[in-house]
This record gives sequence, structure tokens and C-alpha cells, in this order.
Amino acid sequence: MTQKDKRVAFSIYLYLGALFITSLVVSNLIFQKFFYWQPLGDVTIFGAPLFELSVGILPYPITFLITDLISEVYGKKKANQVVTAGIFASLFSMLIIFVANEVPAIEGSPINNEIFTKVFGLSPLGVLASMLAYLFAQYIDISIYHFWKRITNGKMLWLRNNFSTFSSQLVDTVTVVGLLCTFGVLPWDKFYGLVISGFVFKIFIALLDTPLLYLFVYLLRKRFNLKLGEEISLD
Repeated sequence: MTQKDKRVAFSIYLYLGALFITSLVVSNLIFQKFFYWQPLGDVTIFGAPLFELSVGILPYPITFLITDLISEVYGKKKANQVVTAGIFASLFSMLIIFVANEVPAIEGSPINNEIFTKVFGLSPLGVLASMLAYLFAQYIDISIYHFWKRITNGKMLWLRNNFSTFSSQLVDTVTVVGLLCTFGVLPWDKFYGLVISGFVFKIFIALLDTPLLYLFVYLLRKRFNLKLGEEISLD
């Protein structure tokens, strides 16, 4: 690979990392708003509507698509580096929110202390719960992805993409909803409904993103003339 190709590959990696971190941080900031999606009509499970979801779930599947793409093209090490950067960004955003919440608003401020606290005051708890869940889920996703990549000798991209995502999303959903209930952000009577709704929704999105993963992997392999299973080394 030429030096020019390496620079282009590194730039793509940086942009993918930026999208990953942005999706993760935004999902932590907006998680307190819930909506009700009814593709199957008025269905309830364990007394909770299917699908009753936090809007924080909308950007979150993007993170798993990006780590699978980085894993496939750049390797396990680079995928883990992005995950670690995401943890740092989440902690830093939590610190900023804490400081901003402690600073008193002036009289006439468009957003007063009460409104700001109501919207963002629980964000540190949400970030902590999401970060712990994300830490487990993302490393599980990357490990399972590369396990299946070795087993299949770089073939059957759909298999490792979906198997890794299904496993990691189950861990993520159970962990984050459980922690939010433990912290008192959500009531325990919503636990099962939110877990099932969140997991099924994430599986649905994972199935939809498989063609996108194939497309992006194909484009990058073509651009950098990569063989099946070959990875770009940025070191």
C-alpha cells in the first residue's frame, strides 16, 4: 500500500471513529425521551407496549455497525481503540454536564436551573449505565466478530456481523435497563418490557444494516485492493 493510500485509509478511520463517538455521546444525552413505535399494532408484552423505546436507542446501533466495519477492514486492535476512545468521550461528557448543572443560571436565562436539571440532570446516571453496558457489549461484539472471522476464514460476513451483534445487543440491553432501574431512573415494572422491546428493535436494525456493511466493506476492499480477510495496517 502506498503512503497516499495509507493517509486516505487513516482519514477514513478517523471519520468512522468520529461518527462512532458522536453516536455514542448523543445517545447518552437524549435517552430520557421515550416514544412508542407501532409497526405491529397495539401489542403489549409483560404489560409494556411493544415497542416502547428511548430515543437514545436510535443512534446506538450505528456504533455496532461502525465497530464491525472497522473490525473487518482495520482489525481488532483498531476497533478496540475506538471503543476505548468512546469510553473517554462518555466520561468527559458526563463531567461537562455535571459542571454545567452546578453553574447557576442568570435571571432571564432562556433555560433556567430547573429545566436544565430536568433534561440533563439524570444524564450522568444514564451515561454511567450506558457506559458500563457499552463497555461489556462492544468488547463482546468485537471478540465474537473476530472469533467467527477466524472460524470462517474471512467468509460469511453476514454470519459474524449478526451473531456478534445479537449477542452484544442482548448484553447491552439487559445491562443498561437493569442499571437504570437500579439507579431509580426507570421503574422496575418496566424492566422486562423495555428489555424485550429494546432487544427486538436492535435485532431488527442489525438485520437492516447487514447490506450496508456489505456495501461499505466492498467499497473499501475495492478502493484499497484488499483480498478476502485482509486488513489494513495503519501502524
